[in-house]
Amino acid sequence: MEKFEELVGVTLTNIVNLENLELVFTLDTGDRYRLYHDQDCCESVQIVDISGDLDDLIGQPILMAEEVSNDKDPPGYEPEPYRESFTWTFYKLATNKGGVTVRWYGRSNGYYSESVDFGPVP
Repeated sequence: MEKFEELVGVTLTNIVNLENLELVFTLDTGDRYRLYHDQDCCESVQIVDISGDLDDLIGQPILMAEEVSNDKDPPGYEPEPYRESFTWTFYKLATNKGGVTVRWYGRSNGYYSESVDFGPVP
């Protein structure tokens, strides 16, 4: 599995949020995948909000897995001063039980990546 969207049809048995810096998904096959960012100098990428209940994604096949990103602030968000570059990335997941949106925020001096990665747990 190389893309987040490939989670469609998969059944999860566990999801762990590691200090809003990484989400680890355990599949019913025992395989584990993660949403993460390898932090570097002059940047910060982390989860700022999880809308919905992660438990709704456990034990049911994933019906939707979608990634959406943009560089526009949501309504009501007060940006921090002196940011040069930023990216919002939303990961949307749904099962028959319910849906979850995980909102990531990345900021940097414009030289470093603000993206979130998806891949197997090493």
